[in-house]
Amino acid sequence: MKILVIGDRIVSCDLLVEAAKTLLINEKVTIKQLFWTSESRQDFQKKALNIEKNGPEAEEIPEEAYKEIEDTDILLTHFCPVPKNLIEKANQLKLIGTCRGGMEHIDVESATLKKIHVIHCIRNAEATSDFTVGLMFSETRNIARAHAAIKAGNWRKDYVNNNYTTSMRDMTVGIVGLGHIGKLVAEKCVGIGMKVIAYDPFVNQKKVDSSGLKVKMLSCEEVFKSSDIISLHLRVTPATKNFVNEDLIKLMKPTAYLINTSRAGVLDKGALVNALENKTIGGAALDVFWEEPLPLGDPLLSLDNITLTPHNAGNVVDALPKSPLLLARTINDFWNTGKSDMVVNLNKLNKLN
Repeated sequence: MKILVIGDRIVSCDLLVEAAKTLLINEKVTIKQLFWTSESRQDFQKKALNIEKNGPEAEEIPEEAYKEIEDTDILLTHFCPVPKNLIEKANQLKLIGTCRGGMEHIDVESATLKKIHVIHCIRNAEATSDFTVGLMFSETRNIARAHAAIKAGNWRKDYVNNNYTTSMRDMTVGIVGLGHIGKLVAEKCVGIGMKVIAYDPFVNQKKVDSSGLKVKMLSCEEVFKSSDIISLHLRVTPATKNFVNEDLIKLMKPTAYLINTSRAGVLDKGALVNALENKTIGGAALDVFWEEPLPLGDPLLSLDNITLTPHNAGNVVDALPKSPLLLARTINDFWNTGKSDMVVNLNKLNKLN
């Protein structure tokens, strides 16, 4: 069996090879290493953002990959793109594994057509869910604004939301996207004492109840109408691009807050800015943006009812080096059970078989 690993500046080939060696394979294994180059960490981030916006065809991959993939059985990567033309050259590929949550760099549809499982791991799920709840506190209680004011020499006590500031325990939070991170956010909000409702087209009430999670599943419209805080946890796909648009934002209470730590592309920027400028919603907190770094003059910078952080939600020191081994464990669990929420095309593959 042949395993091809493609490392990069952030997750090295050595880490991916170490993980590959822990896979439960009862035959001789050959591991081939390739490297997806970037000139600097800043160049890597630029390429990553381009891929997140424009998909796996947006950046070049190592030329050798097209030859090596022909007899590869398992492909393990971090952020190197896996485009359609690479998948089409694979003659015996059975599984593509990536040690990150986002799937923008992989043509999952092409892999599904060739009956290739695509599996990932959420390396920074706990960190991102912690940060999400932190943004809820920061925005609803003006923590960041108060800090900025004191640093600027102002003892500020008046804020846009003075007339409706309340404790988090008295709020209803709506989770849009009840995947791995969404569930962790829900658990933490339940722990605070909040009422938690959610929308996810792939999760029903029976599944939630069987997990023991105290969450009520509702329609998307009901979630936006009923929530005091909306927290977005969606992947960017053709179906979710600008999913949270003007129509949904108009359903929100004038005192409700919108939190996004997932991907900027799921949210219509113009609709959000318009709602904040006109104060038709209570406020927002963003850790992801349509252009990063956020350029000077961006309309978000002039708003007094938003909390902004520079894509920091998943930044913890141990997430990246541990991610390949987490991916390997996720793959082994899938092989042992035949089930996994981390196989993103499993339902479609089951229908094909």
